[in-house]
Amino acid sequence: MRLALVTGGCHRVGAAIAGRLAEAGWALALHGRHAAEPDPSLLARLEKAGCVWHGFAADLADKDELAALVGRVAKHFGVAPTLLVNNASLFGNDDPATMTHDALVAHFAVNTAAPVLLAREVAARVGEDETAVIVNILDQRIRHPVGDQASYTISKLALAGATEMLARALAPRARVCGIAPGLTLPTEDYRPAQMDEIRAAMPLQLLPDPEDVADSVLYLARARATTGQVIYVDGGANLAAFKRDFVYLGTGG
Repeated sequence: MRLALVTGGCHRVGAAIAGRLAEAGWALALHGRHAAEPDPSLLARLEKAGCVWHGFAADLADKDELAALVGRVAKHFGVAPTLLVNNASLFGNDDPATMTHDALVAHFAVNTAAPVLLAREVAARVGEDETAVIVNILDQRIRHPVGDQASYTISKLALAGATEMLARALAPRARVCGIAPGLTLPTEDYRPAQMDEIRAAMPLQLLPDPEDVADSVLYLARARATTGQVIYVDGGANLAAFKRDFVYLGTGG
């Protein structure tokens, strides 16, 4: 059994990642903060693929729940996961003038500490003839960080640095890479005309969708000679330096 643990794997981009892995034959441990109930569309994909899966609720900001998660997964399935997708994130809206100690600590707990500690645990449990794969979901803003969503951005910058560090430290037992998506699932804050302008501003004049991110995860899961790399899935956004976060750009931005 090939088992993958996907944090935040029941909804949005995490659901696309989980669905693509299921279709590729992976068994899935799907994590959620308070509950781990897949979206109906994901559940349909899991059923169609004949996927063996189970949900695990855990607050990644709670050190005890975090420490127990991989062990719970291994106990349920009888094997430890060999693929970890660190997708769950905390996303707050602050800037350097308004960010607080509590906000920084909260973002680092979920976006940096949890992925690092989960990666260490998964790598420690891998069999002698296996190589674990860790995929950290980052953000294209790590290339040209701005002050918007400051606590989130700083925590993702730290995770990007940890990705390279862990790739060195955990080899050869684990490969560690990152995926840095651009604007993928716009919230209700974005207006249609604004989205058109943002899309046109991308070097490829397109924005990624969740399946693009999922494709990259599946590639890295199979890329046995690749570690320490970050793949930008962003329509080329990382090639340009935007002055603000996308939500503040375009019509009315």
